[in-house]
Amino acid sequence: MKRPTIGILTWREGKRFAEPTYFRRLLKAGQELGCTAFLFSPKDVLASGKQVRGYVLDANGKWQSRLFDRPDAVFDRYRYTPTQAFKDYVAFRRTSPFLYANNRLANKWRVHEVLHRDSRMHRWLPETLLYNRQNLIKMLGRHSLLYVKPLNGTGGRNILSIEKHGGGYRLLGRDKQRAKISKVFSDISAVLRWTDRWTRQEKYIVQQGLRLQLVPARAVDMRLLIQKNGQGEWSITGHGFRVGGERSATSNLHGGGKAVPVPAFLKPKFGEERSAQIVRDCEDLAHQTAETLEDHFGRMVEFGLDIGIDVDGRAWLIEVNPKPAREIFREMGATEQYKRAIQRPLEYAIYLAKTQGREGREPLLKRKVASR
Repeated sequence: MKRPTIGILTWREGKRFAEPTYFRRLLKAGQELGCTAFLFSPKDVLASGKQVRGYVLDANGKWQSRLFDRPDAVFDRYRYTPTQAFKDYVAFRRTSPFLYANNRLANKWRVHEVLHRDSRMHRWLPETLLYNRQNLIKMLGRHSLLYVKPLNGTGGRNILSIEKHGGGYRLLGRDKQRAKISKVFSDISAVLRWTDRWTRQEKYIVQQGLRLQLVPARAVDMRLLIQKNGQGEWSITGHGFRVGGERSATSNLHGGGKAVPVPAFLKPKFGEERSAQIVRDCEDLAHQTAETLEDHFGRMVEFGLDIGIDVDGRAWLIEVNPKPAREIFREMGATEQYKRAIQRPLEYAIYLAKTQGREGREPLLKRKVASR
């Protein structure tokens, strides 16, 4: 086979791209893997559909455009934004005939519904409802801590925690600019009014809060990255803990959190044997999540899972991100995992191009073996 060409679908305005640092590393990884990788946006596909205006780096590290024949496979990194450009991208994905390494995933509520229909997932899923006043009151009656999250979006933006505190309620969150929000109300009617204003511009879910206070007064979760490898198998690339900033509702690294290796975090709290059990359970959770979502939505290439570990060592699936960041490995100094995290989607896209999308569905057992 000729040198495969892999298109990377993303947002572009002029020569500005959504994730420029990551894309530079991704294109370099493509060179090392022996493929030609280029960036493009929906508007870069010529009317015939047979050629694409793609963007690569020249010898000086500057972005330059070139005409390419249609790519052998496409890795979709177009991330959600509440814009017309995103709506145009959605329409493009519905009609473009490319061989995609990853299908689109639905919003958080739809993903929860799909996962909840699979009884094998139940032990890992916190209670989740669509946000409205009635459901918020119902959930506050059942749980002392809740999270209110937008159906779409990433990076910890617009996530609100509501906690029963003394005789009232404490609300913590981050707005669209990731600025911290902190409110205290004495009665539920004030909570309802304020939360209604917080959620008025888009749809939200309300989710059972979990007692994940393995570090006092800080949000803590595990970020686990599961990806397809060059043989088309699901494989665990790595994981690390994110410890949020003080009085923050989220643990996101760009919101002030820090990254900690899993053994260093778990062993002092649970001991070596119990820590190993927790990690195995998280990896089983990841494989089952990938299988369940892929069976419903079609071919996928990677998932970043946010997993909460409660004070008893029980794992909970908090969120699924189909277009995850991988900076946690760089923050931990795990350079090999970071390199692998960048390479694997391209390795799978190359495999896909070589098999022309005819890859088989490996049984779950085989997929699990790949991560051990």
